[in-house]
Amino acid sequence: MASWLPETLFEIVGQGPAPSKDYYQLLVTRSEIIFRWWKISLRSEYRSSKPGETKETHEDFLENSHLQIQIALIFGARILDYVFNMCEGKFDFLRRLSDDLLLYIISYLDLEDIARLSQTSRRFAKLCTSDILWEQIVQSSCDTITSDMRALAEDIGWRHMFFTNKLQLQRQLRKRKQMHESLEENPIL
Repeated sequence: MASWLPETLFEIVGQGPAPSKDYYQLLVTRSEIIFRWWKISLRSEYRSSKPGETKETHEDFLENSHLQIQIALIFGARILDYVFNMCEGKFDFLRRLSDDLLLYIISYLDLEDIARLSQTSRRFAKLCTSDILWEQIVQSSCDTITSDMRALAEDIGWRHMFFTNKLQLQRQLRKRKQMHESLEENPIL
């Protein structure tokens, strides 16, 4: 397993299916699966029951159908598949990259590719429309960015500024400058 991975790869908590009020935790580390449960009941026979824990190596988990069924019932088949893949060494490394690093990588993509990437997940949609990314794109495509342009971009957004044609930008910059001059001449008391 990759040594740069954090010790805890995945963690999820949840309540058992109705009518159960039991609480469960599933923790996947680099070397094992830890499944914990807490019985929550008003019945007197369960009041003294202590929390439970099962630890399995990844290899043992792949063969333990009883634990797999419990995880599927509590957390769903999607989570079971995800955990199963991690135990087989199939990691989603892209998911583990920081937003800053992904923004740096995305800034080198063509506009068409950025548009397509934004449709793949919520995370990429957020990254592909972020002002940080579009500020980098505008800076790489413009020779100079004046303080007026920067102020306008902060007002309307870097992405909007990038897709606005030059004539519209010049008009917006002129309006902005006129508005600031009129405020300086006639300050509001």
